[in-house]
Amino acid sequence: MKKLSIPLLASVLLVAACGSSSSTPTTAATKTTAPSKAASAVLISAKSEPGVGVVLVDAQGKTLYQFLPDGAKKVSCTGGCAAVWPPVTLPAGAKVSASGGVKASLLGSDPDPSGGRVVTYGGWPLYSYVADSSPGSHSGQGLDLNGGFWYVMSTSGKAVK
Repeated sequence: MKKLSIPLLASVLLVAACGSSSSTPTTAATKTTAPSKAASAVLISAKSEPGVGVVLVDAQGKTLYQFLPDGAKKVSCTGGCAAVWPPVTLPAGAKVSASGGVKASLLGSDPDPSGGRVVTYGGWPLYSYVADSSPGSHSGQGLDLNGGFWYVMSTSGKAVK
């Protein structure tokens, strides 16, 4: 097996993350195409984060965002956008569940134009951000990227501005 140099590998990853409009998931995306027995539920929880308050997080504690152009109606971040802002996907046969102050009545899912379903909260599709390197990080808060603003979500289903 041929090894890639570090600069070449970095270039390949950068092109995959920024220039791809393919519906094939990249390693940065959290797409799940086949459900596993362990993936019977997608957990959405809440966590207090300094500077933004109590916000939605995934099972790994990663901060979740809403994309204002979605308009609480449909997934509009696809292709290269979804490589940077991976949607929270719902594997076939899995259910979404709430804990820690998250209102189960606000959880749902919408079709993903790339295939499958995306978890929603209060009608808003949920996304993570690849630059959030650790749980509790929210470096995507208030960014104007990929055609609109990104905000963390409170347990009420409103954007935290």
